[in-house]
Amino acid sequence: MAAALLTLGLALSGCSAAAAQRPTVVVTTNILGDITSNLVGEEADVVVLMESNADPHSFGISAKQAAVIENADLVIHNGAGLEEGVLNHIEAAAAEGVPTLAAMDAVEPLKFTHDDGDSADDPHFWTDPSLVGLAAEKIAENVIEHVGGVDSSVVRSQAVGYVAELDKLDASMEESFAAIAPSRRKLITNHHVFGYLAHRFGFDVIGAVIPSGTTLASPSSADLHDLTSKIRAAGVVAIFADSSQPERLADVLAAEAGQGIEVVPLFTESLGARGSGAHTYLEMMRSNTDRITKALS
Repeated sequence: MAAALLTLGLALSGCSAAAAQRPTVVVTTNILGDITSNLVGEEADVVVLMESNADPHSFGISAKQAAVIENADLVIHNGAGLEEGVLNHIEAAAAEGVPTLAAMDAVEPLKFTHDDGDSADDPHFWTDPSLVGLAAEKIAENVIEHVGGVDSSVVRSQAVGYVAELDKLDASMEESFAAIAPSRRKLITNHHVFGYLAHRFGFDVIGAVIPSGTTLASPSSADLHDLTSKIRAAGVVAIFADSSQPERLADVLAAEAGQGIEVVPLFTESLGARGSGAHTYLEMMRSNTDRITKALS
């Protein structure tokens, strides 16, 4: 992975005047941060706001971090309401003329339905690596347009190389999932996070423990009862729980369904710490693919 990925503390420390003069790209989530770093390389500093194992729906930022956003050459965020605690800071920076990019602008969004019947754009596009390729190309274009001093040929070359890695990932996921019988391609997750993966690779999303696209919602007893019935009817064999969220509700649901259902942790909304097997986007997706395949085959 490119060495441009910096911790926020380093970016704020002002180690030298030269460092302060380097162009800066601020990225909200660590998944997008890793993707952006592979595109930018050494051409600019990439500051990632969200730490590993954090929940993008609930994480917030400090006043110092808000100042970094306000002084960035470019701010990249996911869009579709994912970063609920940071959106007001992004909008304020944009109003002051800071260039901002929602990665979701590069893809055709899928819809999901809230438990109140309203539909909204699903923000979890990164579970489909082919869409990440589209977002990567959009990010590279914006870096070249807005970040002064970068070598456009270097950024474009790195983008081509990274998109090629995403194509390999997509092919390897398709090959791995081919081992799962169509009748067993049924997904239950903490909340609605796998819509794009299901659409790309032919899975059926039976439901979610939290019947929403955000972890800030909570299920009612009626929701859990309804989902238990769906699990039994569909013959679900595994519930996939996000590593950044407690597994308690998933464990309760699995026990209630009474079918020996396995609760399988995945890294779905945040990268893991170094050594976790999910420290980069590519690692995360390979790890998740392996765990899903083993659980459902």
